[in-house]
Amino acid sequence: MPDSPLLSMPFNPAGIELDRRQGLSRQLYQALRLRVLDGRLASGTRLPASRDLAAALGISRNSVVRAYDQLYAEGFIEGRVGDGTYVAQLMPVTASAKKLSTKVSTGFSTGLPTALSTNWLDLPVVSSSKVIHSGGFSRIENNHLSKPPSGPPRAFRVGVPAFDLFPFEVWAKLNAAFWRKPDLEQLCYGDPSGDARLRAMIAAYLRSSRGMQCSPEQIVITSGAQQGISLCAQLLVEPGDGVAIENPGYRAAGHAFAVAGARLHGIAVDEEGMDCSALSATGDCRVAYVTPSHQYPTGVVMSLARRLELLAWAERNQGWIVEDDYDGEYRYTGAPLAPLAALDRQGRVLYVGTFGKVAFPALRLGYLVLPPALVDAFSQRRAVDVRHSEVSTQAVMAEFMAAGHFQRHIRRMRRAALSRRNTLLHGWPTAIAGVGDLPAVSAGLHLTVAVTSIEREQQLIAQAAGVDVEINGLSSYWLPDSTAPLDQRAGLVLGFAAVPEPDITAALKRLRQVWQA
Repeated sequence: MPDSPLLSMPFNPAGIELDRRQGLSRQLYQALRLRVLDGRLASGTRLPASRDLAAALGISRNSVVRAYDQLYAEGFIEGRVGDGTYVAQLMPVTASAKKLSTKVSTGFSTGLPTALSTNWLDLPVVSSSKVIHSGGFSRIENNHLSKPPSGPPRAFRVGVPAFDLFPFEVWAKLNAAFWRKPDLEQLCYGDPSGDARLRAMIAAYLRSSRGMQCSPEQIVITSGAQQGISLCAQLLVEPGDGVAIENPGYRAAGHAFAVAGARLHGIAVDEEGMDCSALSATGDCRVAYVTPSHQYPTGVVMSLARRLELLAWAERNQGWIVEDDYDGEYRYTGAPLAPLAALDRQGRVLYVGTFGKVAFPALRLGYLVLPPALVDAFSQRRAVDVRHSEVSTQAVMAEFMAAGHFQRHIRRMRRAALSRRNTLLHGWPTAIAGVGDLPAVSAGLHLTVAVTSIEREQQLIAQAAGVDVEINGLSSYWLPDSTAPLDQRAGLVLGFAAVPEPDITAALKRLRQVWQA
């Protein structure tokens, strides 16, 4: 069916005002994205050619091209061969504010906002070796969740950035300056939400890099992303609640929700991300945990259509979305994609961020960006376990960001990760029995390659370990009660950022020898 005359009309850029003291392409991208989301730019609307829009706004064509490229990458616009650029066909996003769910535990007067679990106020004593409950993860034993690998980084460790490139001398100078003459106020008990200056720096960074319109008051500093996920589990989940997690997915997140009493629903992941129709079919989920920018471990980037569908699910069911943006800084074509939190109009998304994938994991510094109504409850709950994060680490990171070191370091890390990715892709041994083709890798710090069977997967991993090469099996990321066929669960998960290019090349040579033999 041809477009209606109204939708075929070129977009009128009147009303777009750009501040020439700031990045023009980013401002234009944000202005166009907002108009798509609030309906001012309807699906099928034709956009001006980049040259024409640049002339109308009085800016360079390159600024328009960069804005269009980011909108293309995120799925807001599409090109039609020989016919220009149009707004993509998207489901509408409601902009009206909704009241939060009023489901709460009874029997306590806590001062907590509605929609939050209070079961943490009366936790039973449980055995340290075992937690038992009814549900998909019926039993969690103390040795079931594997420990992170120890020892120095080696190829191809997953979840480790190029922290050999971290500017430790700069960090040491900033740390020494803090302790040389510390502010006595900072040596007292601090705000459980975290250092005020660091929260301001994080908010400014997320506004510029992710398009998130958040304030420092919405941020709670955590001891890494895992604590942020655990807080979400403790405060959003009542025993017996259904929680949707990606399958395969980040197993430590599933454990956090299971310990809180959740009944886990493993939701399949396809080439567009979590299957939202399967999520809706569960019928009893209040929380969905997702890694949309770079699904862990498959590497899939959630499409814009799925993002909007997931947000619609949360609004429709008064549910929550826990968005783990663990390595969102690493995108190799264009800027990082806008997270779900930047698209959220209903206050249903809790955003988990970390410094561990930019600096180093041992830093144990992360953060939550929360809907305003939830901040006090999360801050109070965080103070129960650890009153606040270590003060000097927060203060030094705030100064590290304020002085521009953080942004420069991110650019350096992205270039290094890209180079190390290319070294892996170019040197990967071919024609290995049972191993599929390498995927395209546009984001993140790892890739996953399919293998024909779990037996073959384990054989390849064992042979790699025999020549001092570290590879994870995709089969270990699936829930134990998964119904997917066994041959679809096998694969090799390889991190490519942990070691320099010569080490990658040497590891590939050893793999080639042992695998081809």
